[in-house]
Amino acid sequence: MRVDLFDFDLPEENIALRPADPRDSARMLVVNADADPVLCDKGVLDLPDLLQPGDALVFNDTKVIPAQLEGFRTREGGEGASISVTLHMRVDGARWKAFARPAKRLKRGDRIQFGHAGKTCMLGTLDATVEARDEAEVTLLFDLSGPALDEAIFSAGHIPLPPYIAAKRAEDEKDKTDYQTIYARENGAVAAPTAGLHFTPRLFDALEKRGIERHFVTLHVGAGTFLPVKADDTADHKMHEERGTVSAETAAALNAVRARGGRIVSVGTTSLRLLESAAREDGVIEAWSGATDIFITPGYRFRAIDALMTNFHLPKSTLFMLVSAFAGFETMHAAYEYAIENGYRFYSYGDSSLLFRNSK
Repeated sequence: MRVDLFDFDLPEENIALRPADPRDSARMLVVNADADPVLCDKGVLDLPDLLQPGDALVFNDTKVIPAQLEGFRTREGGEGASISVTLHMRVDGARWKAFARPAKRLKRGDRIQFGHAGKTCMLGTLDATVEARDEAEVTLLFDLSGPALDEAIFSAGHIPLPPYIAAKRAEDEKDKTDYQTIYARENGAVAAPTAGLHFTPRLFDALEKRGIERHFVTLHVGAGTFLPVKADDTADHKMHEERGTVSAETAAALNAVRARGGRIVSVGTTSLRLLESAAREDGVIEAWSGATDIFITPGYRFRAIDALMTNFHLPKSTLFMLVSAFAGFETMHAAYEYAIENGYRFYSYGDSSLLFRNSK
C-alpha cells in the first residue's frame, strides 16, 4: 500500500508533553467497527467495565534504560568529534547496536569515549570501538561487559525521550518515573511501551475484582520505533528487529483463556507484535524467544489478539498502519479525525484507545 494513505494532519496542540495526572485519569476512545456507535468516549478507569470476566490483559514488562549516550570520537592521526548514540538492541554481553548522530563521522575501528565525568564505574571510563557501520546504525563493542557495562550505561546515559517531546523540552527528573510503567522489570528498552503508562495500582485492583487476568511478556522496544517510514510503498519498508520472550507458562495461560471463550487483550502494540510472532496459523500461542521484525499492515490476518489498548500514533508510522490493519483502515482514519477534533492527546504521554478487532 502507498505510505501516504496513512497520512493525516495533527495540530501541535494535540501532542502531549506530559502524561495525565494521575496516570489512569487519561481519556480513552473505544473503537469497534462491529458496534453501534463505532466510536465511544470513555476513560482509562472504565476499562474493567469494557471487558468481561475471564478476559486477559497482556502487558510488556520491559524496562526503559538510559540508552542515550553522549561521547567523543577519537581516531589515530585524526581529529576528534562529538557523537551522540542511542542504543537500541543488545547483541551480547559487550555489544550493542545503536543509532549514531552524526553517523558520517564514524567508521570501523573508531574509538568513542563516553561518560568521562568521573561518575561511572572504572573511574569514569565507558569506551567502545565501532565494529561496523551501516548508514545511521553502528555496532559498538564496549570495553566493559555484562553487569559492569550495565552499571556504566545506567550511570553515563539518560532516557531518550521521543523526538516529538525532546524537540519541545528537555528531559527532567519527572520523566524518570513518568516514562516507565509501574510493572517494568526487565531492563533493555529504549522506548516505553506507552499503552502501559496509564496503569496504576487502583486500576489493577479494579481489574482483579472484575475477574480479568493479567499476564506478562517481554519485548525490548528499540529506537527504530521512532524512525520515519522513508519508502513510498509499505512493501519496501524494512522493520528493525526487537528482541522478546513469551514464556511457556504465559503461552499456556493465554491458550487456556481462549479455550474457555475469553478474549486476549494486548496492552500496547509491542505486546501484540510479540504475541503475533509467537502464534501459529491456528492461533495457538507457543513459547517463543528471539528477534522479531514483524510488520503488520492492512490485509494481515491476526492470529492471537482480540482487542488492543494503545495510544494515538504518528502519521505515516508503522504503528498507525498496524492499528489500521487491526480495527479497519477507514474506521481508524475516522477515529483519528474524531480524536483530533475532540481534543484527544496524542503520542507517548497522550490519551488511550481501546480497539476491537474488525471482523470483516
